[in-house]
Amino acid sequence: MLSLIRLPRVFTINQVPKVFHEDGIISGYRHPRSSATDCILSLFQMTNETLNIWTHFLPTWYFFWKLVTVVLMQTPWQNSFVWPLVVFLLSCCIYPLASSCAHTFSTMSPRARHICFFFDYGALSFYSLGSAIIYSAYVFPDKWVSSSFHRWYVPIAVFNTVICTFLACYSRLGFPFLQYSHDVVKRFPEYWSPNFSKLLRVAAFAYPYLFDNIPLFYRVFLCVGEGCTDNGTNILHYKHIALAFLTAFLFATHLPERLAPGSFDYIGHSHQLFHICGILGTHFQMQAMEQDMVARRPWLVQNSFPITFANSGGPALLCVLLNLAIIALFSLPLLSAPVCKEKDHGKGPKKASAKPQPCC
Repeated sequence: MLSLIRLPRVFTINQVPKVFHEDGIISGYRHPRSSATDCILSLFQMTNETLNIWTHFLPTWYFFWKLVTVVLMQTPWQNSFVWPLVVFLLSCCIYPLASSCAHTFSTMSPRARHICFFFDYGALSFYSLGSAIIYSAYVFPDKWVSSSFHRWYVPIAVFNTVICTFLACYSRLGFPFLQYSHDVVKRFPEYWSPNFSKLLRVAAFAYPYLFDNIPLFYRVFLCVGEGCTDNGTNILHYKHIALAFLTAFLFATHLPERLAPGSFDYIGHSHQLFHICGILGTHFQMQAMEQDMVARRPWLVQNSFPITFANSGGPALLCVLLNLAIIALFSLPLLSAPVCKEKDHGKGPKKASAKPQPCC
């Protein structure tokens, strides 16, 4: 059946606008004004995005299966101790799904590309809060439980998600309405300062990750003596931490494709490896959380503050609302773009169309 469908053609880096360029990737680009149908069809052909999409789309359903299993088997509405795990698993479903959708539809236009990745950043920010909520419930070392830092930990994490999403969105185009409105292709900072943009984006996600993991880092690397919660779960925490730092390294360095441009366009480039390491890290993180929840439950019930939907689901709902507001703030100038006829850029791929196209 697929043999009867005409798959979209792919292009080289010199045939697409700069906003679509990726470091070290020379070929395999999709049309910069693909239709939604073309984007979906591209899932079944080899482009430089195909494995980016599938390496997050398939794990989404694994985490969704885990979420459904927990909800049905542990009934959080009757067992409030499970709510942090439910929130965390929900965030584990959302961030790979948002990522796969962003990579799928990001070639519909430069404007669509920015908006798709705004949602991707918001989903990652939500995942960071999901991690903070479950760390607060099950991971804090014994000697820190019910401390002042413990009580302020999740509220600070909510604030961090706002900073994270705002900085990540800002790294693409700058301030909405002030630094860009509708001509989104040649705007600050990503177009003129790609290195600064990348650095800002790395910092936007590294900051909440490092804050969220303060109790875990202390527990597994620094704490000695009584109250350190040294149990069999720590080996899973080590695996998760190692994969998290490997993930950050791949995202920041663009290795290996930077060393051999064009050699890893379809298979083996850093973003694919980044996705795989990120998912594996999340898997080990989830296993560690489940083991800590079971092993420490009797002690935590007696010594930690009560876990309820309000202090687990409440911050998550607030995070979603705040992130959607930030995404709307950055997206509105793009959605209000004027309509104009598509210009002939010479080397760029063309589509025969009499209809006017958005300027961005």
